[in-house]
Amino acid sequence: MKPTLLVLAAGMGSRYGGLKQMDPMGPNGETVLDYSVFDAIRAGFGKVVFIIREDFADAFKNSVGARFAGKIEVDYAFQKLDDLPQGFSVPEGRTKPWGTAHAIRAARNVVAEPFAVINADDFYGADAYQSIARWFASDRGAAGKDHYSMVGYPLRNTLSEHGSVNRGICQTDAAGLLTDVEEVVDIAREADGLVFGTALDGSRREIADVCPVSMNFWGFTPEFFTQIEEHFTAFLTAKGSEQKSECYIPTVVDDLIRHDKADCRVLDTTSSWFGVTYPDDKPHVVASIAKLIESGDYPTPLA
Repeated sequence: MKPTLLVLAAGMGSRYGGLKQMDPMGPNGETVLDYSVFDAIRAGFGKVVFIIREDFADAFKNSVGARFAGKIEVDYAFQKLDDLPQGFSVPEGRTKPWGTAHAIRAARNVVAEPFAVINADDFYGADAYQSIARWFASDRGAAGKDHYSMVGYPLRNTLSEHGSVNRGICQTDAAGLLTDVEEVVDIAREADGLVFGTALDGSRREIADVCPVSMNFWGFTPEFFTQIEEHFTAFLTAKGSEQKSECYIPTVVDDLIRHDKADCRVLDTTSSWFGVTYPDDKPHVVASIAKLIESGDYPTPLA
């Protein structure tokens, strides 16, 4: 069974100032998504599912989704603020989405095969897709718990020169299995060269720039949807009344590991990650793609 690529594309791009998922980055108008789907197809993925918002669905389907007609099976799921487990409702005044775990949950009725998760606006590199495809095809481990994976990148290779970023900071054991993942926000390199970020408890801390981080490139099996439902229900019980609380993928995975319900292998990659968080990041992405084309990693125009 070929895996599915699940693309988180519902973000508003508030810091970037627009729908960056549709912003041309390649020399022939290609978006970062075009390169992501191209890499997934040549790594053996059979379907791509875009998680989007209904308010820009038509524009997205016409400008992005239509590019892949005839190349790979395409489907869509909508992240809706009021798509909640039975018994819960949106608190008055809340407009902020519920986070990346809620975004994955939106695909529960359209994905029934192993799937990888990526951000729509991140360029992960061809080797990263090959690495996770090999993991899907491997003997992933003994029964008794679920087995997941994550592509890891050094923190220093994922910072922006133009503002702070949010990252899942990871710890691994000697076997390469994830032992801890913590969502840290507002990470930036300061004038003295040190990197600091803010934990979800509000504490400010220094972070080694060689730490592996999650860039939301995960490998899951369909069992993860059931686990998200359980975790998201508990999250809503505890924090559902808060206006800006969010349920993150790394937090769900960390909880599963701590309760010995799953393990998660951190996959190495020779690929370089780059992404667009702020408008001033775009020239770097454009230049990086041009360099990859020049070295023969991608055809132009993209097939």
